[in-house]
Amino acid sequence: MIYLELFWTFFKIGLFGFGGGAAMLSLIQFETVEHHQWITAQGFTDMVAISQVTPGPIGINSATYAGYLATGSVFGAFVATAAIVLPSLIIMLIVASMIAKFKENEWMLSIMKVLRPTIVGLIAAAALLLMTEETFGEGYGNWKSWLILVVAFCAMKWEKINPVYLILGAGVFGVIFC
Repeated sequence: MIYLELFWTFFKIGLFGFGGGAAMLSLIQFETVEHHQWITAQGFTDMVAISQVTPGPIGINSATYAGYLATGSVFGAFVATAAIVLPSLIIMLIVASMIAKFKENEWMLSIMKVLRPTIVGLIAAAALLLMTEETFGEGYGNWKSWLILVVAFCAMKWEKINPVYLILGAGVFGVIFC
């Protein structure tokens, strides 16, 4: 029964997770932590961190990790991964067959214009969900965490530093100072 529930949950996330993996995080967090309680809040934060540093899309990595935690089995990880990918596969097959026909359609252009800010909002929501006391310390007062956040943001925004170097630098900072 848990495998069907897991499949349906991640199928819905894959179906409604517009904007890619980062935008899916708020949906994954709601379903796995709050609704089904398969993962703790701390476990979700750990899952996101691990999913970001492992190769592949964060949404798929998170689904794999959550499926394993929910069932304690590799099969559960497979079910969640397949379920989150399946809607995109189906939709892309349909879109690919229709794109030449509708690429200049007014309705399609209007839909895309509305979806762009929605996706940015979902990504911002995912970032805010990760700003917890577990991440930033009790009362959000851990200045080292805030320093890492500000430095990483500035380095990405204005210096265009490769994210791999930022992750490695944050790891070194954590080992030395935390």
